[in-house]
Amino acid sequence: MSARLLSIVALVCAALGAAVALAVARATGWIGASHTQTIVLSAPGVAPAPSVAAARSAAKPLAGNGFDPARIYAQRSAGVVTIYAVFAAAQESTQGSGFVVSSDGVILTNSHVITTAGQDPTATPRAADALYVEFADHDRVAAKVVGWDLFDDVGVLRVDPRQHAVSPVPLGNSAAVRVGDPVAVIGSPFGNENSLAVGVVSATRRSINSLTSPDYDLIDAIQTDAPINHGNSGGPMFDARGRVVGISAQIRSASGNAEGVAFAVPINSARRSLRQLLADGRVHYAFVGIHTESLTPSIAQRFHYAVSRGAIVSRVVGGTPATAAGFKAATKQNDFEGQQVAVGGDVVVAIDGIPVTSADDVVRIVTEQLLPGQTARFSIVRGTVRRTLAVRLAERPPHPSGQ
Repeated sequence: MSARLLSIVALVCAALGAAVALAVARATGWIGASHTQTIVLSAPGVAPAPSVAAARSAAKPLAGNGFDPARIYAQRSAGVVTIYAVFAAAQESTQGSGFVVSSDGVILTNSHVITTAGQDPTATPRAADALYVEFADHDRVAAKVVGWDLFDDVGVLRVDPRQHAVSPVPLGNSAAVRVGDPVAVIGSPFGNENSLAVGVVSATRRSINSLTSPDYDLIDAIQTDAPINHGNSGGPMFDARGRVVGISAQIRSASGNAEGVAFAVPINSARRSLRQLLADGRVHYAFVGIHTESLTPSIAQRFHYAVSRGAIVSRVVGGTPATAAGFKAATKQNDFEGQQVAVGGDVVVAIDGIPVTSADDVVRIVTEQLLPGQTARFSIVRGTVRRTLAVRLAERPPHPSGQ
């Protein structure tokens, strides 16, 4: 066979092969004008966090990876509700938002929407005297309080699904949220029910002041530029696939209105609160009794710390597990680069083997990984010596003055 004939045969075979491959690809959905499929690889050994909603409803993530706010709204707005709380003693009513998470009528919101939390720091919060939930069709039903978590500003209600059909929404994984991810917020700003706002995640793992527990910070809050106004509180923040990744909680504003800095409670924290509130009406947090400050390499070099990262123990609260365990607090505060720095205290570098690189890590690990009554092993560096302190954890008090 001549070289010319061989070349022609090869070209024909290649064309036939390409046509077959194209047909197979279209048939299986790999390519096409109206359908795109993407393979997503999960991190090895990391299982998705279970969802309360997934166990009781048929709500599933939306297909595809594109951000389509109109589709998110069409598929999820029926699960978003407006909440009206009546406080008889103050002769007032407030309005917020919430969302259905299970087919038996459980609703997530903020604790400050359904209680007096945050109004008077010295008073014990109490639930609203009457609560009503309004659905997207403007039909209202009475709701009952299941419980609330002041530390993470999470509230749980329940309605009778026999009085009104419910549309649960799926919960996502806030730990997977990244800066720049698009988000959709649905709620009732200023009473304008079922309003949609869109934006991006501006920052993650923010430590912000809690509206309902001024002695503690809310860890791992999600910052967004999506407009969140009064009345949005308690509503869901959805990712591109229509899964709730946060609960709209507060704004940081000079005017009191949305100015591009808003925060949401991460849904992983809210899920923890939800499970415990459904189990026994309370949320249990571990407590150590220390104040800490982040140790950075420049601080370590300036003040001769033996490690470059960790959490400096700036204060030990008397009569707490930290006192019993023998933590040593800083002996003085020095000025460094325009900030006050604790000097001379223990440096926490790990808790139960989990590395600690900042003060927020201490709160994060104690809050998310530990429970009251457990004994945790704190790895510290005192001077140049590494030690281990065994701490029997207590229940977090409402007004402590320390983690």
